Amino acid sequence: MAETNVKKSAVRVAKALEAHSLIAVIFGGLIYILAVTGTLSVFNHEFQRWERPDAPEMTSIAPEAAERAALAVFRSEAKPTTHLYINFPQDDLPRTVITTDTQAFFANSDGSIASRETFPWTQFLLDLHYYLHMPQILGLTVVGALGAMLIALSFSGLLAHPRIFRDAFTFRRKAGRLTTVDLHNRLGVWTLPFHFSNALTGSILGLATVLAFAIAAAGFDNDTEALFAPVFGGEPEMAAGKAEPADIAGPLAYMAREYPDLNVTYVILHDPGTAGQHINVIAEHPDRLIFGDYYNFTASGEFKGNVGISDGTVGQQVTGAVYNVHFGNWGGLIVKLAYLVFGTALCTIVASGLSIYFAKRETNGRPAPRLAAVWTGLVWGTPGMLAVALVAALLGMEGIALVAVFWLGLAALLAGASRLGKARTVLTGKLMLGLALGCAIAVYLLRYGAYAVSSSGIAVTVIAAGLAIAMLVWAVRGRIAAAQVRQGPGPDSLQPAE
Repeated sequence: MAETNVKKSAVRVAKALEAHSLIAVIFGGLIYILAVTGTLSVFNHEFQRWERPDAPEMTSIAPEAAERAALAVFRSEAKPTTHLYINFPQDDLPRTVITTDTQAFFANSDGSIASRETFPWTQFLLDLHYYLHMPQILGLTVVGALGAMLIALSFSGLLAHPRIFRDAFTFRRKAGRLTTVDLHNRLGVWTLPFHFSNALTGSILGLATVLAFAIAAAGFDNDTEALFAPVFGGEPEMAAGKAEPADIAGPLAYMAREYPDLNVTYVILHDPGTAGQHINVIAEHPDRLIFGDYYNFTASGEFKGNVGISDGTVGQQVTGAVYNVHFGNWGGLIVKLAYLVFGTALCTIVASGLSIYFAKRETNGRPAPRLAAVWTGLVWGTPGMLAVALVAALLGMEGIALVAVFWLGLAALLAGASRLGKARTVLTGKLMLGLALGCAIAVYLLRYGAYAVSSSGIAVTVIAAGLAIAMLVWAVRGRIAAAQVRQGPGPDSLQPAE
């Protein structure tokens, strides 16, 4: 009986390991790209500041000034907009931005308009993480499915290693493939709560829209707004006719007076300039995981109550926390740095998992050197091409041009990796990342001058410069080591030791 149980356990482990490897090979590349971009996206506010260090900054803006800026942008619209947004200064993004359906502008603290808001590389990064640069619905579906695959990888990895918790502190240094295996397993165990919650919330965010369409078709007469209304509140019926823009300063003054402990982050004016216009004020609640709650006002400034994300049903409050939990927007810089550490660990887990797979194939007499080199090219080429896209953005490229630079460049790099081999691909990737970051810093300094070392730009500039130097030194040392191996031992090494 004991022997039978052992055989069943071995079969179960073998099947779990097979499923784990298969999922990793098929989906590993895209999951790795999402892991890298997700880790960077935690700092998207810092990147926005860095891209435009010349934008006006402030810790707060008066209600009257915010209204003045919003109305100025609204009146500049060539055709009517259905939404008018005010983004208020936050600790990590101390800027006021007025946005419509078609344009966005920075505002000065007195309510005058400063300049057009642009952060092309950060937007490119976010679109890559959200949609993989696919059409929105398709991209969300694919990203959500990849999150589900990451959950499957996590659990299949645990099942495939029955001693994984018993060996939680085992790490064999300088043991070749075994060192990589231990690194993969130890990081997988210790960071499991993070990447499980991150994959789960990513799946929810990615698949929510698709599921909403399906549920709405089944039970809500294809009305997705009716489906989401119990969580985020419903929209009033449209009213025909024009009207003067709604009172914006009044609701802001009301929030400051009645809810002084809350932090107003956004104002949304729906259908501005129409008889049916109304206002949502979104306010953060201190020490809560939710992104905030909606406080609703009429066009005349009459308060109509809050939606209930802060004090409503458990489902509302949990739903309101998903976004912040996924992106680490809930605890300031310390939490962001923790997400950086855990996100880097996840990137390492994914990268090492496929490296282990290819090394095991080689050990079993089924090597795939070109495929292994392509995987190595993806691991190093992803951050490298992100840096190349950054240079392109600083030189003036935007939108689809950046998308083309990244994907065409990555494709070319992968094609080259299959010819270069694994070792030379690693050196090429490090060199490319270092040079691209160095070029980005040089272009940035030339473009912004003194602004580049202002409080908006200095932190990212220093970190990027340090990373560029580290990559170049690492690449040079690798080249030297590789040259020494090719040359073989020198004559001194043949002399007997004294």
